[in-house]
Amino acid sequence: MSDKIWLSSPHMGGNELRYIHEAFENNWVAPLGPNVNGFETDLENFLDSDVKVAALSAGTAALHLALIECGVTYGDEVICQSMTFSASANPIAYQGAIPVFVDSEKETWNMCPIALKEALIDRLRKGKKPKAIIVVHLYGMPAKMDQILAVADEFDIPLIEDAAEALGSSYKGKHCGTFGRFGVLSFNGNKIITTSGGGALVCHTEEDKEKIVFLSTQARDNAPHYQHSHIGFNYRMSNICAGIGRGQMEVLDTRIEARRAMKRFYMELFSGISGVNVLTEPNQDFYSNHWLTAITIDSAKANVSREDLRLALLEDNIESRPLWKPMHLQPVFANTPYYGENIAEELFNDGLCLPSGSNLIDTDKYRIRNKIENVFAK
Repeated sequence: MSDKIWLSSPHMGGNELRYIHEAFENNWVAPLGPNVNGFETDLENFLDSDVKVAALSAGTAALHLALIECGVTYGDEVICQSMTFSASANPIAYQGAIPVFVDSEKETWNMCPIALKEALIDRLRKGKKPKAIIVVHLYGMPAKMDQILAVADEFDIPLIEDAAEALGSSYKGKHCGTFGRFGVLSFNGNKIITTSGGGALVCHTEEDKEKIVFLSTQARDNAPHYQHSHIGFNYRMSNICAGIGRGQMEVLDTRIEARRAMKRFYMELFSGISGVNVLTEPNQDFYSNHWLTAITIDSAKANVSREDLRLALLEDNIESRPLWKPMHLQPVFANTPYYGENIAEELFNDGLCLPSGSNLIDTDKYRIRNKIENVFAK
C-alpha cells in the first residue's frame, strides 16, 4: 500500500529542539519558564493588537477559563455555533451550563448573525439571558464579525472567539481571536502550528491575563503556605511544549502560505468539475489561513457523493474527513435548544475536508489529483 497522506500532520520547522535543549540545560522542564514567557510574547507580537496571551495546556482549557471569567455558572445559558468540534461546546457543560446552538450561514459556514439574533430574542422572551456567545472561525475562515459583534453589543453579551483553527486568519485586517472579550487558540498536533498539545487564551488587559494565569495554576493565594480561596485548574502550558511553540512561530508565515497554496491547488483541480464548491473567502474583507481546504459536493450535479469521494481516497490511503457534525445533532446535546434552519446539517451531509498539510510534497499532490480526477471521470 502507498504511504499515508494525512489530512493535516505536524510540520516541524527546525529550531524547536534548540529551545527544548535550552530548557533541559537550565532545568526548566516544569510549567512556567523562559519558553512560556517567550512564546506568549511571540504570539502577542504576531497578533499585533495590543493583546495579552496566556499559554495553556489546550484550547479547550482556554475556552473553559474564558467562560469562568465571563461569569458562566450552573444553569446559565451560552450561545454556541452548532457546526464545530465538540471542544467548542464541552466547556459549557463543564460549568453546568446549557448550550444554545445556532445555525451557520452559507458564505463562511460560520454562525449566522440572523439566527443569532433570533435566538437571543427568543431566549429573552423566555426570561433567560445567555451569559456568553461562542463564535467559531471554522477551518480558518473568519466569521462575519461586524454583524456578530453588532448583535452581541446590542444585547450586551460578551463574545468569545474560538479561533483554534484560525491563527493567521483576519477580518478587515484584524486578526481572528482579537475581536471578542476573549479569543481561544489551539496548538494541537493537527493545527497550523503545534506545541504537541496546547492552547492559549487571548486577553485584552493585563488584569484578565493575570486572572487566567492564577486560575490555570491551581489558584494559589499569595501566602507562604498553600492557601486557596478559589477553585483552580492545572491548565498552564509546560516550558517544554512552549519551546516547541517558539520554534514553530519562526515558520508560521510560511506555514500559512503553504496552506493557502493547497487551497489554490484544489481550486484549480475542481475548476472544471461540476457540482463541487470549495470554501473560499466571500470578499476581500476575509483572509483565511485555509487550515483545512473543505468542499461541498452536489451529488445530483457531480454524480459523485461526499462518501464516494471519501472512500475512494481512503482506498489509496489518502485521509479525508467529513465536516464537523453539528452539535445540535450530537446525542450528548440532543435536548438542547437550536435556532436556525438546516444549513449546518446540509453542509455536514455534503461536505468533505481534504488533505491540507503544509508538508505535502509534489508526489502527494499528484496522487491526490489523480485519484480525484478518476473518481469524477467515472
